[in-house]
Amino acid sequence: MTQVSLGNRRDFRALFDHLDGVALWTATQPGEFDYISAGFEDIWGIPPAEVKDDVSLLIDSIHPEDRDRVRKNIEESAQGTRDETYEGRVVQPDGSVRWVLTRQVALRDDDGEIAEVVGICTDITEQQGREQELELLNRIVRHDIRNDMAVVLGWMEMLEDHVDADGEAYLRKILASSEHVVELTEIAHDYVETVVSDEDLAVEPVSLRSVLTTELSLREESFPEAKFVVDGSVPDVSVAADSMLSSVFRNLLNNAVQHNDKETPLVEVSCELRDDGVDVRIADNGPGIPDDKKEFVFGKGERGLGSPGTGIGLYLVQTLVSQYGGDIRIEDNEPTGTVFVVELPRAE
Repeated sequence: MTQVSLGNRRDFRALFDHLDGVALWTATQPGEFDYISAGFEDIWGIPPAEVKDDVSLLIDSIHPEDRDRVRKNIEESAQGTRDETYEGRVVQPDGSVRWVLTRQVALRDDDGEIAEVVGICTDITEQQGREQELELLNRIVRHDIRNDMAVVLGWMEMLEDHVDADGEAYLRKILASSEHVVELTEIAHDYVETVVSDEDLAVEPVSLRSVLTTELSLREESFPEAKFVVDGSVPDVSVAADSMLSSVFRNLLNNAVQHNDKETPLVEVSCELRDDGVDVRIADNGPGIPDDKKEFVFGKGERGLGSPGTGIGLYLVQTLVSQYGGDIRIEDNEPTGTVFVVELPRAE
């Protein structure tokens, strides 16, 4: 039987001993470690030598709410039932809590028997903190701000019959700005759900015609001052995407109107089928984007009329399209304006 061992390989040991917040451990027998990297102490607050002599110290340091689950994962990986990736909390001797992502892999010898179990632990405490903050922010934006803005919009609509002609124009502007705030809560929600998610995107067949025509209809209601035109027809094809595809078109259509300096914003939509995909072109008659700004337009945080970007909206668009296996590019419109070309793969 050929033994497979990482614990005795100096190159691996030297590598992991110099990584902060990452620990490597190997075991040839359940409950026994033949190697633990120096990074272990950064996470657990316990010297590796102490754990090698007393494995119970490791189990005892797991947060009580996670302990049974972690113990089960260790046992199943050692038995070769399956490889494991899981998160858990470690309580250090001083009482501080660290979040750890652990990946366990069983290495087999030439006879197919388990020769060694390798575990890599990564400190994800800061990541967990950011995710919790984002979830809190998302709840505030989606519920508190959205609910308050709904009340404000209701009051302003009641004022429509009580303002004179001079005040009506200002009321229209306030209503438009308020509706934009509500829209931003949707973008913020989409951003949190998509960009910071640890889960793999579940791409599935999505009807391009259904999603795009629905968003066009909704934008016509939101922007009665704008003109939306479909050149030809939207093909009845399925593309590889998910339910967030509507957010892609919503942000691009909104951008075409909100950053338009014409009295009557014109948005033209056209589609072109390819053998393996479809190109959706969204063109506007706005001021356009200078060539030296095009590469920054999808930057997270770029926004404002003096900026080529629109906050997180276009950043979200690029992220989603990329996750679908597609691409997005910017072209100049004639005589003025911008064209966003979204390349989406057909569903298999």
